[in-house]
Amino acid sequence: QVQLVESGGGLVQAGGSLRLSCVASGRTFSSYGMGWFRQAPGHERKAVAHITWSGGIKYYADFVKGRFTISRDNAKNTVYLQMNSLKPEDTAVYYCAASIGGPSGWRLVNGYDYWGQGTQVTVSS
Repeated sequence: QVQLVESGGGLVQAGGSLRLSCVASGRTFSSYGMGWFRQAPGHERKAVAHITWSGGIKYYADFVKGRFTISRDNAKNTVYLQMNSLKPEDTAVYYCAASIGGPSGWRLVNGYDYWGQGTQVTVSS
């Protein structure tokens, strides 16, 4: 069992930055691929980024490439999402998720085994 707790969300102006953190419980954090998703009101949950268990490979959705960076610190059981050049359309609840499987299904909600409760990110214009 893995429990995930996100933090770092908030209100920011367009063009600003935020860094989200997700702390995992348990001793097997380094065994999991980790992803970030987001969900805006009335929209489906969408994959934002994924990082493999070692941190060696990262994947990004096209709409955040060049602006967001995913990273992890296995010693701290933490995965991060650095978000720069934020836009109003980035407004959403952001979720971290853990996957015991490989990264081939990184864009799929059902490709993940554990989810956090989410953190709200609001970008004002």
